[in-house]
Amino acid sequence: MNQEPLDTILELDGEERFDYFLDTVIEERDIWILINTDNRFLKIVSDDDVAYLPVWPSESFAAQYAGNADGLTPKRLSLPEFFNKWVPGLTKDGLDIGVFPGTDGTLWITSPVDLKKDLQDEMASL
Repeated sequence: MNQEPLDTILELDGEERFDYFLDTVIEERDIWILINTDNRFLKIVSDDDVAYLPVWPSESFAAQYAGNADGLTPKRLSLPEFFNKWVPGLTKDGLDIGVFPGTDGTLWITSPVDLKKDLQDEMASL
């Protein structure tokens, strides 16, 4: 994917990026997160004290978000791994999911259970 489509997609509003995320994840069967050199995932706490795991639909979007941050690298999670391991773990830890941060500073915040349901509903409609 070259830079122009990445930028165009990143400029979509939060809801449009959420829809793009669902479509891409269903097609690729992967979700991408960022991890540091200690293999710990990136967790962000918003100004409103909402803690969330940011996720992306592809490695290229995650890498672009990481930019030149030292030690942050994209990590692929398969959908079964996400559903079976990450959703219960994030729910237990009280972490939400920030779906596909964009250049406008907005993102779709959802619970892990709701994102799993949205993805499963999309798969069922295929």
